[in-house]
Amino acid sequence: MQRSIIPAACLILIVHALSASGKPVGASPYVKWENGPSHDAGFFPIAVWLQNPGKARQYHAAGFNTYVGLWKGPTEQQLAELKKAGMKVICRQNDIGRKYIDDDIIIGWMHGDEPDNAQSLGKGKGYGPPIPPKNIIDDYRKIRSADSTRPVLLNLGQGVAWDRWHGRGVRTNHPEDYPEYVKGCDIASFDIYPVAHSKPQVSGKLWYVARGVERLVKWTEREKIVWNCIECTRIKNPTNKATPQQVRCEVWMSIIHGSMGLIYFVHEWEPKFNESALLSDPAMLSAVTAINRQIIRLAPVLNSPTIKDGANVSSDNKDVPVAVMM
Repeated sequence: MQRSIIPAACLILIVHALSASGKPVGASPYVKWENGPSHDAGFFPIAVWLQNPGKARQYHAAGFNTYVGLWKGPTEQQLAELKKAGMKVICRQNDIGRKYIDDDIIIGWMHGDEPDNAQSLGKGKGYGPPIPPKNIIDDYRKIRSADSTRPVLLNLGQGVAWDRWHGRGVRTNHPEDYPEYVKGCDIASFDIYPVAHSKPQVSGKLWYVARGVERLVKWTEREKIVWNCIECTRIKNPTNKATPQQVRCEVWMSIIHGSMGLIYFVHEWEPKFNESALLSDPAMLSAVTAINRQIIRLAPVLNSPTIKDGANVSSDNKDVPVAVMM
């Protein structure tokens, strides 16, 4: 017996940004940074999280244009491999990073991942509180004092979208922290993976992705760029994994609600650890490649100004909201 499924949300993207010549009009949001991401209006960041630079050519062929994070890096070898593959990177500003400050391979700096989550006290010692927002703001100033020609990315955890996320420890259910955290960055990002999620409050509810993006846009007061992470593997879930259709839905939910860049999380721990599980999944890789290429084709439009109240939409079912962007 086939079971019918009511979608959690409907999405509409109305392309209505045309010049007199009929060509899309856009503007890069990165023009303020001399050595940041491309100033081309046709550039839309499609990144992959913490991958081996030796696989950069494979990701490039799948429509990726940016690496975010380098394991225990950056090292000179990692940067050399990325440069050979034509892949840009956002990484930590360590000694090697500062050594390459005049090299265009690095297009941005980043904080440590998920400082808003409870922080490990060491193996077997449990967890302490999250890193305070003040520390992130102070680190942001230090990074910028060394190099203000590149943006600084801050990737936050699932507390951005889900207030009850217990992984924040003593700061669980304290969303008021986030408007402070985002003062310490130029690009604010977050991650939540509803399909692979282990908690029933979130599992299968794709709209948490859109909610997180919407909240970041609000908390940054639209003065900073918002990105977000996308699931495409089992991660640590032995039974649930996003389908290509669900990945596509999460991607367009994100963009329609204001995300200006995507970071795919491609690691998997079940049934065994695979750092680059996306590359080992032909069906998902094909789907992600198609999504990436569609975004790249639409990039000049997506980078153009959103027309507020340019369209009205209603739903016959009040339980199925419709999100629209023109």
